Amino acid sequence: MTKRLASVTAEDYRLLAEKRLPTFLYDYIAGGANDEMTMAANIADFRKLCLKQQVMRDVSDVDISTVLSGKACRMPLALAPVGMAGMMARRGEVQAARGAEKAGVPFTCSTVGICSVEEIKAATNSPFWFQLYMLRNRDVVLSILERAKAAGCETLVFTVDLAVPGMRHRDRRNAMGAGGLAILSQIVARPRWAVDVGLRGQPHSLGNLTEVATDTSSLNGYKNFVEEQFDATVSWKDIAWLRSVWSGKLIIKGVLQEDDAREAMDAGADGVVVSNHGGRQLDSVASSISKLPAVVSAVGDQMEVYMDGGVRSGIDVVKAIALGARGVLIGRPWIWTVAAKKEAGLIDLLNTFQQEISVAMALMGVNKIDQLHGGMIERC
Repeated sequence: MTKRLASVTAEDYRLLAEKRLPTFLYDYIAGGANDEMTMAANIADFRKLCLKQQVMRDVSDVDISTVLSGKACRMPLALAPVGMAGMMARRGEVQAARGAEKAGVPFTCSTVGICSVEEIKAATNSPFWFQLYMLRNRDVVLSILERAKAAGCETLVFTVDLAVPGMRHRDRRNAMGAGGLAILSQIVARPRWAVDVGLRGQPHSLGNLTEVATDTSSLNGYKNFVEEQFDATVSWKDIAWLRSVWSGKLIIKGVLQEDDAREAMDAGADGVVVSNHGGRQLDSVASSISKLPAVVSAVGDQMEVYMDGGVRSGIDVVKAIALGARGVLIGRPWIWTVAAKKEAGLIDLLNTFQQEISVAMALMGVNKIDQLHGGMIERC
């Protein structure tokens, strides 16, 4: 294999992250549910879509800026919530939030992030989004929302597709959660991670859940917390309750069906994310990009529609926008990059996304994001 002189694309950073992370952590991020068919389809279905090139247009003033959740952004992209990002890189959520801020795009803090909203706020100057899982104890949920609001979060991303954790066989093969020699041997094999993240990156507790998560310093403790505290009884009436206690923007993440998108709208949501959780929940469901047009058709005139899953380049972003998305969220690309090259790497990757979007639009003969439309996409 030819050695890469520099990392440029998401795939470059994935390869580098695989070399630097302990196997159980790399597979936790890179893996999907069951046979990983949905995870593969998320990427493969983007490749089945071709862009239409238009020539002899004046494209001297290409502008890829847009507005996401009421805020101006340099491109139609946000960083998706990634649980335990601070285990992949030293204070990983902080590094990602700073990188996103410099690139002019939103960062989404996960409920189960290592860094708290207070730590992220102290390290940044721009408002960031907050992602919520519904916990059994609603008083704790209210407390978390108050903390998020105090930290300047104006957009809440509520994830609805994790009623129960998906079957992730890679994690079981790696004995993730079991601890002991199996995990220790993987850590020893990655001494750079062991020092930079394992030692210098402490504490590794879930910063936003200090009230209820008393034993999350180990992966087994984290697993037990998820099983005990995540609420499988959540229904649309809970979204209505959430809307009543959250005054900011509310985006529902994890919608694949038009009827669910309408339910989200009726419950008071401002937007939805067409998402299958990166193929990490129910395997054999359709790819996000294949479900996007129907959801846009159902609710796109009345609320913002985003998508995630399988986005690996600016070209993918252009395809999603042309099919009706307001913006896309990326998860694995940013966490691989921060794990491999920290904040500086993330800034470089986001710059690459910006350039890819701009060049693609110019070669398609358009100057503005809102000039992209479904007629500019064809099946390959």
